[in-house]
Amino acid sequence: MADVAIIVPTLRRPQSLERALRSLFAQTGVGDRVSEIVVVDNDPSGSAEAGVEGLRALAPWPLVYVHAPRPGVATARNAGLAATRAPLIAFLDDDEAAAPGWLAALLKGQEVTGADVVFGPITGRAPDAEAWVKPWLERFFGREGPESTGLIETPFGCGNSLMLRATALPGPAPFDSASDQAGGEDDALFAALRARGGRFGWAAGAMVEEFAPAHRATLEYALARAFAYGQGPSQTAAAARDWLAVARWMVIGAGQAAVWGAGAAIMTLIGSSRRAELYDRTARGLGKLFWMKGFEPHFYGEREVARLDAAKA
Repeated sequence: MADVAIIVPTLRRPQSLERALRSLFAQTGVGDRVSEIVVVDNDPSGSAEAGVEGLRALAPWPLVYVHAPRPGVATARNAGLAATRAPLIAFLDDDEAAAPGWLAALLKGQEVTGADVVFGPITGRAPDAEAWVKPWLERFFGREGPESTGLIETPFGCGNSLMLRATALPGPAPFDSASDQAGGEDDALFAALRARGGRFGWAAGAMVEEFAPAHRATLEYALARAFAYGQGPSQTAAAARDWLAVARWMVIGAGQAAVWGAGAAIMTLIGSSRRAELYDRTARGLGKLFWMKGFEPHFYGEREVARLDAAKA
């Protein structure tokens, strides 16, 4: 029985989207369990529609196009969910390409662990990055986990995941649209799931590659993302009004920023390529310290559209 839908949000990445979709068309070992592939076009101009239509004849399952004209990562994910009734939801981002056994491994991982959300590993690719920072950037855009499939304590991001809709994605719009510009919608979702007693799993064989586009394969962009990742624990605690936890994360962040910042300064002076990793750790520490409104970097939604418009001009 077809019981899983694959949702692919996209924003002005026609070549990357085609690569992602072709990787989904090549999935093996899932029989007829896929109900549909839902492409959510988050560009106000609907630029992905022609590309999706051009690939429709190649799709082994129904290929659904949804236009969500208000730019925003949470809005796009919610629009994809509204387009399917499937009880299992797999998410693949438009800058990712799935290995042929990806979906089968996620489904098997869910069966083995009984988890509400299952994640898989990601190999980062940054073909346009400067040579000295490329190894770190590829680790940054990647994701590592246990060598074997099983339950895990800490969740990851939505890209390359499988979720039980009934428990992990409650209601018609489970992703908070307040996160449309800055991201973090998955952090809030998973924090709420954990509070309800939800469980997280890891599918070691569910491999995807993530290709960082040129405007993201930079030290500046990655450090802004690292800062935002660092904000996550403090913001989650603040949302729960657990001010003791907020204070604890801020103290941890201050210590990390001081220690790793000193190390980064030394590595910069001697010209070591390891400085990128220490910049990363310093930025995450600063994020825990400066988690408040006004400090959130904006990577998605209208800000991303503006970046793409500027690059095109």
